[in-house]
Amino acid sequence: MNSRERVLAALNHQTPDRCPIDLGSNGQTGMNVSTVYRLRKALGLDEHRLKVIEPLQMLGEIEEDLLKAVHSDFVGLWNRGNMMGFMQDDWKPFDMDDGTPTWMGGGFEYERNAAGDVRAFVCGDRQAPVGYCMPRGGTFFDNIDHFDEPYDMDIDEEDMTPREDFKDDFQVATDEDARYWEEKSKELYEGTDYAIVGVLGGAGFGDVAWVPGPTVKHPKGIRRVQDWLLAQAMYPDYVDEVFDYQTEVMLKNLEIYKQAVGERIQVVWISGTDFGTQRGLYFGQNTFRSLYKPHYKKVNDWVHQHTGWKTFYHTCGCVNELLDDFAEMGVDCLNPVQFSAMEPNGMGPQRLKDEYGDKFTFWGGGVDTQRVLPFGTPEEVRAQVAERVRILNQNGGYIFNPIHNVVANVPEENLVAMYETVLGTKIR
Repeated sequence: MNSRERVLAALNHQTPDRCPIDLGSNGQTGMNVSTVYRLRKALGLDEHRLKVIEPLQMLGEIEEDLLKAVHSDFVGLWNRGNMMGFMQDDWKPFDMDDGTPTWMGGGFEYERNAAGDVRAFVCGDRQAPVGYCMPRGGTFFDNIDHFDEPYDMDIDEEDMTPREDFKDDFQVATDEDARYWEEKSKELYEGTDYAIVGVLGGAGFGDVAWVPGPTVKHPKGIRRVQDWLLAQAMYPDYVDEVFDYQTEVMLKNLEIYKQAVGERIQVVWISGTDFGTQRGLYFGQNTFRSLYKPHYKKVNDWVHQHTGWKTFYHTCGCVNELLDDFAEMGVDCLNPVQFSAMEPNGMGPQRLKDEYGDKFTFWGGGVDTQRVLPFGTPEEVRAQVAERVRILNQNGGYIFNPIHNVVANVPEENLVAMYETVLGTKIR
């Protein structure tokens, strides 16, 4: 099988010739650029500045030589813009504090404060507020509040304007976006045999990465993450109206996307909203069912009625209680499969595969990224990866990836051990 055939078999719950591997097809299956740089060096690949494909998390571009070295089966059809509100073009150099040489999109504008923190401007506009901070010695950015005026949660419901507040967060794609998607999807589909993930996004309802308005210069409305979570109980109509608007925009963008890419993509990335903590849900199951599930179902129904794409959903944490809801609302691919949170609450790999293996393609879960991958030995990595692949790859329905992105400072020997175990062969 080539990569595309292998992935299609897995997505359709058929047994592929080997377990498909994903490295860097989207914003939840990638690798910090500093780790990419060190992995390339460990594998004897060319050393040079690397593009940061997603600047908020500082994910490095996975170039063709590295894709081939680890036998990855995917590429991502990324958007023109990014989560900091500027375009991924006109690249310019930026050196991280650990010395990693990178290229950032030309719109990246920042300053260093007296402590040495990197503070970046929203949308790359130096007249706009600072919206993100990478602490000195850090390896990724945090969103920081940048609304114009402080507010409290004692709001008159009659004065709430949810659509007006979020009109700049969710917008219909432009003709330029559509042309880019069309041209790039043809390039990837006709020029490679990789499976293609369309990194569209746009339906991450309540995603705490988006609530502060990272691409909006002057966000209005309820924007503090803690206030947003409270609003789901205090002002559910406000939240629901935001989601209504977001759904309307998403459905329009799906129509444009389908016209642009056709059936050249195999998977569409829909949402990165986290619903679980290390111990349980962020909020009750009833809140999910009343506020979130109906909107997600509308989006998934459109995809399944109009395309052959599979839908990709990311949610960290212990989401055991929502698995049936995810299936009912039309989730095809579930990521990152965080067993470090799920297993203590009764959902280990074998039970998950037995009870939900016919409902989802599990995308991730291949090794624990909180302890084993960054702090374990290569032998511990090999043992856990072998067990996870043995269980989850039975009869297809599995894509190998660690649990979420690989962060900085992970030992290269552990990464090599991880990929060699999945492949059953040496990669260096």
